[in-house]
Amino acid sequence: MHDQKTPFAAVWDHVHLRVGDPEAVAAWFETMLGGDILRAPGRVDVVLGGQKIFLLQAPGTDKPSPAHPHRGLDHFGLSVKDIDEVADRLKAKGVRFSAEPHTPRPGIRIAFLEGPDGISIEILERDEKYQ
Repeated sequence: MHDQKTPFAAVWDHVHLRVGDPEAVAAWFETMLGGDILRAPGRVDVVLGGQKIFLLQAPGTDKPSPAHPHRGLDHFGLSVKDIDEVADRLKAKGVRFSAEPHTPRPGIRIAFLEGPDGISIEILERDEKYQ
């Protein structure tokens, strides 16, 4: 789909993350969030919620992610059904939350997970029941 503002048809293809240990990060996405690991020569990727996440070894792995707030990609969001139940299941698996489920404005409930290597992941549910 395109319009006057976008002179070409574009759809999302992937998100690319630089991480300290791609295998460990892929395993976390698989174990904690149900992602599917894809391997190709010299790389490991994950499919999560239909989205490809490319995981590449970061050069200088002793350099952590920047402290929040910073410029650049801040987080990515995953839409879920029954966010409170999902949060409880993730906590039971040992996932840490940087923000518990809350309703920042009518119609949406959100929470933030602490992923590996400082990756911030939002889970959200859009529903009119949240006021």
